[in-house]
Amino acid sequence: MVITMEKAIKLIKNRSDIGAGTRGSDMGIDAIEIAAINQNSDYFNQFEFEDVKTHNESIYDKNRSTSAKRIEHVVEQCTRVSNAVKKNLTANFFPIVLSGDHSSALGTISGIKAVYPEQTLGVIWIDAHADLHSPYTSPSGNIHGMPLSAAIADDNLSCQNNEVPAETQQHWEDMKNIGCDGAKILAENLVYFGVRDTEEAEDKQIEKLKIRNYMVAEVRYRGLEKCVTEALSKLSHCDRLYISFDVDSMDCDMISYGTGTPVPKGFDQYEIITIINQIIESKKVVCIEFVEVNPLLDTKGNKMAETAFEVLEAITSTLILPVE
Repeated sequence: MVITMEKAIKLIKNRSDIGAGTRGSDMGIDAIEIAAINQNSDYFNQFEFEDVKTHNESIYDKNRSTSAKRIEHVVEQCTRVSNAVKKNLTANFFPIVLSGDHSSALGTISGIKAVYPEQTLGVIWIDAHADLHSPYTSPSGNIHGMPLSAAIADDNLSCQNNEVPAETQQHWEDMKNIGCDGAKILAENLVYFGVRDTEEAEDKQIEKLKIRNYMVAEVRYRGLEKCVTEALSKLSHCDRLYISFDVDSMDCDMISYGTGTPVPKGFDQYEIITIINQIIESKKVVCIEFVEVNPLLDTKGNKMAETAFEVLEAITSTLILPVE
């Protein structure tokens, strides 16, 4: 039997880096496009695209909150991303979201949930980091470490170590209610691949909420296909799936340091491609996101963007080519 993709792909370009601690991921999308040009690929001419308006100049504003830096602008940006994802899903597109920092994922998840409010959404988070902090627990105040806390609407107050001003608390509540009110996903419907750099507050959340994390060593020892099959089985009751791919899930020593928070002992790009492709074959994926390419930090030219494009091109082929 031949199965073809029913939805046309739409590229959503979100050049925002205000949720990160380091400037530069706003240039990641352009770096990926340059990688494509240098490889004589017409990838970015093949698909319709949409540019999301950004607020990157807010990086120069004096931070009013140290527990959630620039949160009022991150709320605004995530709302824009949510609206773009919602509009394109409603128009029967398959959105591939190319973003700067990972705070954008909250917007993407919110947009998906707004379109399918009565359906169960599963999230596969391919990342070196758990991104499970809240303003109450974050050691840095950088919101790219908080999107999943907002998505599951759990502040982890038992691990609170920050005093959060009332204004910041209100912005955080606004963030949790983007797209539709309340939690977008249940913690039991979240699966990690490659998470290996966490703080104590996140470790306690992962343990309390029983979030499954397929670490790199386990995936290699037990077998990649077996682990992905197991993850899909865990999420089998989910109606829709979203894949979030942070390039820092890859090994910085092997690939590149061209990302905001590089971590060694990660996956290689072929493992990432295999993981994502196997999930795509479940036919439940409605959106994929790429984040955190930072060419300003790349010590190997444009290596991280080139590798990200290699992954992007490979998984897009799986999305659009007939499957026998």
